[in-house]
Amino acid sequence: MPSADTPPAVSPKDRFITVYGRNPVHEVLLDDDLEVDKVVLAEGARGEGVRDIQRAAKRRGLQVQWASAERVKKLAGNGRQDQGVFADVVAPRMLPLDVALAEGRLRTVLVLDGITTPANVGMILRSATAAGLDGIVVPRKGVASIDPLVVKASAGVAFRAPIVKAFTAEDAVRDLRAAGFHVVGLDASGDDDLFSAHLPEPVAFVLGSETAGLTPVVATQVQTWVSIPMAAGVESLNVSAAAAVVCFELVRRARL
Repeated sequence: MPSADTPPAVSPKDRFITVYGRNPVHEVLLDDDLEVDKVVLAEGARGEGVRDIQRAAKRRGLQVQWASAERVKKLAGNGRQDQGVFADVVAPRMLPLDVALAEGRLRTVLVLDGITTPANVGMILRSATAAGLDGIVVPRKGVASIDPLVVKASAGVAFRAPIVKAFTAEDAVRDLRAAGFHVVGLDASGDDDLFSAHLPEPVAFVLGSETAGLTPVVATQVQTWVSIPMAAGVESLNVSAAAAVVCFELVRRARL
């Protein structure tokens, strides 16, 4: 039985990003900067795309695994677009939230809440990684999963992003608050503007969807509401643009 000092175990699903589809898998195999754990093809898969994948895997010294078409659909997580193949790619900076907190890795964090558009999730991952944030919480429930559409929108950065996993945004915010994080939400009628508000660290910014904002239960956990100043009658920014503003405001503050 593990002792109280034993670090939490990391599940395989919190170590890999699963990529499906023949072109995305082939592209992953051609990128020598990425570590591919395994490639699985559906029994009976044929065609030039399959042969390209087999050649690329052989070049890497990877043994292609075979499974039933139904098994591939289940493991890939997208039966309509898997095209009979998926690959598990190692995401070296991806961790469960409890592990990241136990290791003391986090000071500046984004928490995604109800953001279901893959393009927005991908662009947020790219901006937050570029700005050097310590973590981006991408919950397993209520947010677009990290799939080839998210990877494409991130321009491949998703594989290297400091992704933090939790079951829901509510769980994440609760655990972050318990660990001493100051939770901040964005709202047009916020108490102060982003650029002048007092934001003690460690800090967690919670980002909701453009249409619905934060889910009600997450909103109740927010300690400070801030706004991004707008001009010319513009009411709001796309959530990925707002995330970029937040990320680089944190960069600016860190350099003062």
